[in-house]
Amino acid sequence: MDSSVHLLFFIAFAVLAIVALVFGHLAAKRRREAMRAWAQTRGHQFSQLKDRTLDNRFPAFGQLRKGDNRYGYNIVSGQIAAERDLLAFDYHYETHSTDSKGRRQTHHHHFSAVILETGLPMQHLFIRPENFFDKVTEFFGVDDIDFESSEFSRKFHVKASSKKWAFDVIHARTIEFLLGHPEFTLEFDTRHAIAYRGKRLAPQDLDQAIAAIQGILDRLPDYVVKQQCEMMTSTGAR
Repeated sequence: MDSSVHLLFFIAFAVLAIVALVFGHLAAKRRREAMRAWAQTRGHQFSQLKDRTLDNRFPAFGQLRKGDNRYGYNIVSGQIAAERDLLAFDYHYETHSTDSKGRRQTHHHHFSAVILETGLPMQHLFIRPENFFDKVTEFFGVDDIDFESSEFSRKFHVKASSKKWAFDVIHARTIEFLLGHPEFTLEFDTRHAIAYRGKRLAPQDLDQAIAAIQGILDRLPDYVVKQQCEMMTSTGAR
């Protein structure tokens, strides 16, 4: 291969790299403006600055602790119904692998999430769509929590601090709601809940993610709310 062919390959590679950078920049700008518009129409605040503290602020949420070089961006903050504090954001983290020649490769991962303050003490609860690997692990005796609704048990993988807590929160009305709502991975710690999928969400999907959390909280039975409020009073929690 002569020098002119090498030069043509170099020029073609350089052009493709520049085109990729331009398209990446334009896509990031469109995403940023879409998130800003979504925030403004709802009276929320928007920041395009990176926030590298989310993994430490919400340590119970393992999705925020994957990989390294972790940060949130396109961050929306505000309050929604029932005076619940809201954070909605895009999130980035990196993982690494080594190719057959021993060269280290970096992989960039992006997804969107919403976090709501629950307004009362909760216990750990994890709900996500069932996948193929869950079927495999069930074969080896690693199981999740099953419910009276066989359809719900087939569609969702549930873990909780206790089965009683799972059954208290995920009762018949909540099961009906979740079966009829777009699916997200949902996780509750003691004071917050997160909803996400493994990709960036369109603004309208952020509304659905918020609604998924709200739908569970708004359907908590009165005895559970009373029990958790009494717990908050007795421990002096704020």
